[in-house]
Formats: sequence, C-alpha cells, structure tokens
Amino acid sequence: METITISQAPQHVGETVKIGVWLTDKRSSGKIAFLQLRDGTGFFQGIIRKNDIDEAKFDSAKHDLHQETSFWVTGEIAEDKRSKFGYEIHIKDFEIVSESEDYPIGNKEHGIEFLLDHRHLWLRSRKPWALMRIRSRVKLATMEFFDKYGFTQFDAPILTSSAPEGTTELFDVKYFDTDAYLSQSGQLYGEAGAMALGKIYTMGPTFRAEKSKTRRHMTEFWMIEPEMAWMHQDESLKIQEQYVAYLVQDLIDHCTQELEMVGRSVESLKPFTELPYPRITYKKAIEMLQEGGFDSKYGDDFGSPEETYLADQFNKPVFIMNYPRAIKAFYMPTDPEDDRQVICADLLAPEGYGEIIGGSERSYDYEYITNKLEENGLSKEDYGWYDDLRKFGSVPHSGFGMGLERFLSWITLQEHIRENIPFPRMINRLRP
Repeated sequence: METITISQAPQHVGETVKIGVWLTDKRSSGKIAFLQLRDGTGFFQGIIRKNDIDEAKFDSAKHDLHQETSFWVTGEIAEDKRSKFGYEIHIKDFEIVSESEDYPIGNKEHGIEFLLDHRHLWLRSRKPWALMRIRSRVKLATMEFFDKYGFTQFDAPILTSSAPEGTTELFDVKYFDTDAYLSQSGQLYGEAGAMALGKIYTMGPTFRAEKSKTRRHMTEFWMIEPEMAWMHQDESLKIQEQYVAYLVQDLIDHCTQELEMVGRSVESLKPFTELPYPRITYKKAIEMLQEGGFDSKYGDDFGSPEETYLADQFNKPVFIMNYPRAIKAFYMPTDPEDDRQVICADLLAPEGYGEIIGGSERSYDYEYITNKLEENGLSKEDYGWYDDLRKFGSVPHSGFGMGLERFLSWITLQEHIRENIPFPRMINRLRP
C-alpha cells in the first residue's frame, strides 16, 4: 500500500492508499460520515460508511475527530464529479496522531483583526492556503522568466550602511560598533551587479520604518528588482510588461483552483496577458485627472484616488511616464524633452490597486551623480562606491522594482495586503 498526498489522488483512482491528514470539518447522517480533509497539498472529502469499518472506529469518527485533529487515513481513491477537486477517499481505517480541542478558528465569519492575530493557525484555512500557494508560484515564475531572458539572480545585502534614496524611513540596528540599517531596496547594489553581469535581478525582503496604515504602507515586504546594463526606458518597459503578463499567464496555467478559492476568476485575468500595455505621460495624466474633476496640477504626486481613476480609464495595467524631478529619486536622468522631468515610469494596476512597479533609467553621468549626491546631502563616504560605478566605464542602464505583496493583492483581489505575507504581525508577539 502506497502513502500519497491529496494532490496525487488523481493518479491512484481505484487503489487503496494511506494519507496523513487534518480534519477541517465533518458531518454525519445515520450510517455515513463525511470528513473534510486537508494535508497541505490540497483539500478533499473522506467518506466513512458504518458497514465498511469497525464499529468502534465509526463511533470514534463521529465523536473523537474534532477540527484540526491529525490522523492517518487508509482507503480507496474514487472519482467525485460533484466536487471541484474531482476525487475523494472511501475510508476503511484511520489512526489518530494528535487530538485537537477547541480550535479557535471555527467554520464561521471572523474579523480580519482576529484572523491576523491568529495567523499562525489561520494559515491552515483555505483562503490563506491558496494565497501562499499563489505567492510561491509567482516567485517560481519570476525565476523562470528572468532565467529565460538571460538574467542572473543577484543577492543584495539586507544590512546596509545607508538609505538607497537618502530617506529617513530606516530601521536602525547596531552592527558591532557601527550603525547599520535594514535595507529599503536592493537597487543600488543591483546596479553594481549589472555592471559586472549585464542583466541581474534581486528578490528579497525590504523594510520601511513607517507604520502600516493601509495596503500602500508596509513595514516589511518583498521586492523583485531587475537592473539591466545597455538598456534604455523603452526596452525596460517591454521587459516589465512581458514580466507581468508572464506571471499572470503562469497563474492561469497552474493555480486555477487557488485563484477560485480567493475569488478571482481566470477569465478576468486574461486581458492582463494581452500586450502591449498602454502608456501615457505624466503631463497627460494630469490633464486626464483635471478632466475627471480632480484638483491636480503639475508637480503633484499621485495618491490612491488618482491612481485608481487613471487605471480605470484603461481596464488593464498602464504606464505613467516621466514624472517631475522633485518627486523622484536622485539617480534618475533628465528627460531630454523637458528638463523639469526625469526618465521614469510607474505601472498602475487596474481595479483600484495602484502602483505595482516603479522604474527608471539610471543616470550614468559621473558629474551628474556626484552633484546629485551632494545636493541630497549624501556623503561621499557612504556613496563613494556608487559614484565609482559612473567613474569606471559606466553605460546606459535601467531598472525597476515590483512589490510582491502589492502585485499579489491585485491578482488575488485582497483588501488587506497583509494577507499575502505569512506572519505580518508576529512582531507583536515578541514585544515584552
């Protein structure tokens, strides 16, 4: 008899197998009990008929199996055309491994605060299970995409000596006798990697020392940040839209069940695989906002209402290009068509989810970057190595960053971005 997982059930129809499971729910009717089971790879139903099992075991199934009790089941895999999974197990025997009493998350509605406070247990439920599976698939697809296009994965440090953009939203830590900070971005280090390897991408955690108030504010999140030597903005935008479309198509191909569990239809995702995505300038965006009744003027940054309105005009991701210099980072080069602006672009997701990618060309002019460092009060001691990238054989290069959690929130239609990370509030448990 073979030990299998629920996900392997379709390959074992008609066979007697053994599976380690947890109970998520149950009901009984006379001489039959219906058990809802999970094992980490999937969910399906187990059926126990009184005539097929020892009488004491049948009574135990009705009275001793509580939500989240763990046990081994032995039975025959059968097709179940009524279920979405399509298969079930007809149980002939079971062996309890560990009992569970008074599990706090019942099969009823709970508030998001309660669920986040019990995240270590909520992960077992269908929705967070599906979200974590989708998250895992996006990370795998990311590696497949960038490998396909000739990128090298490059790891940037998490502990750094300074901020990548000179901001003050840094978590400071003591690094022996020196001040250090949790990284806000792998970008600057990625630029060094691009000068050595041509095309690289980083993928890892980043931090912001600002309170998480909305889905646009996170203290900890993951970023995917490619940097590409010998590349201007137009080529970079093509990579960006190809990357997003690739991720969406990969989820359609591999996560249909998980998408359904979180309330996202595959059909609604298909338009996001169609390229190219529309592009408008920042100036055009201001005009559109003014026509839409917004009190927007040149020089304003966009908040959630503005981004939502702009994206709604296209019903698919849209690039907003070339923002004013004053609201963008020091390393972005001047727009040759308007020296008030820099060469950059943000990709806005539709359906009210805002910016999912921010990118730009990176200035490769040594004098320009040196002056910008001085203007922004960034010390030569901290940023001299970044200056060196322009001093020794620099080339035109571009890059972008995609926030994993914000992308996932859009794809899975989640109101709370914190639902897409495993333990967003566990830091609360570490406080004295």
